[in-house]
Amino acid sequence: MLPVRTPTLPPATHTNTFLIGTGEAVLIEPATPYREEQDLMVQWVQSARLGGVEPVAILATHHHPDHVGGAMALRERLQLPLWGHAMTAQRLDGIVEIDRLIQDGERIELDGPTPTALTALHTPGHAPGHLCFIEEASNIMIAGDMVASIGTIIVEPTDGDMLLYMESLRKMSTLEPAGLLPAHGTLIEQPEAVLSFYIEHRLMRERTVLNALEARGKASRPRHLVASAYADTPKALWPLALQSIEAHLIKLEREGRVWKEGDRWAPVPAGN
Repeated sequence: MLPVRTPTLPPATHTNTFLIGTGEAVLIEPATPYREEQDLMVQWVQSARLGGVEPVAILATHHHPDHVGGAMALRERLQLPLWGHAMTAQRLDGIVEIDRLIQDGERIELDGPTPTALTALHTPGHAPGHLCFIEEASNIMIAGDMVASIGTIIVEPTDGDMLLYMESLRKMSTLEPAGLLPAHGTLIEQPEAVLSFYIEHRLMRERTVLNALEARGKASRPRHLVASAYADTPKALWPLALQSIEAHLIKLEREGRVWKEGDRWAPVPAGN
């Protein structure tokens, strides 16, 4: 694992990159747009090549800038193809070309002194084309931006989907990974506890959003709810909280628990 500096959300400052394989290998997360950090990645790969490890591709977990900021440069400098999900390819269209599409459940086999196999897991919610990768021998999951051990995960209302995000967390949990390697922070050694916490935290926040909406008793915009729904959060983070509130409201609307008129939401009356 090599953390590289990226334009990510504080308090995180770096995105983890991974080189997986003992002969053939894949480089996961072409994250950094900064030349000096790309130089570090190239040196890392070149050193691995001297040791007999030969990358065959670069894998993108999703399309956000702190995960593919170096995709074009590293693709050219390392002369490696870029692989990712079809929805990631759509969002990177005109920016960088995805050379091969990865499907949910696809198995990536890597030859070497100790053969390695990764299974791709489509986990939409934070981003439509988000992929996790499970290293089969260790059962460790490279988790991208589904969880973090530093900072938090934002599910915003246009690119994200709160309903799918929570479904993806549950999908990850059912696989019972031995550990989670997030894009931000260190190895998560208690994955079941962390995934359960993420699910429960989102359900808790959903309740506070709904309670805030019911307390106002009328159709409201997210900014009307933030002080109540995020009373436990510093005001400096309320701009991010507004995105989460709207994502929760969209989920609640799809579930028939609130209704929307224009840019305002209201609770569905009891008995409807």
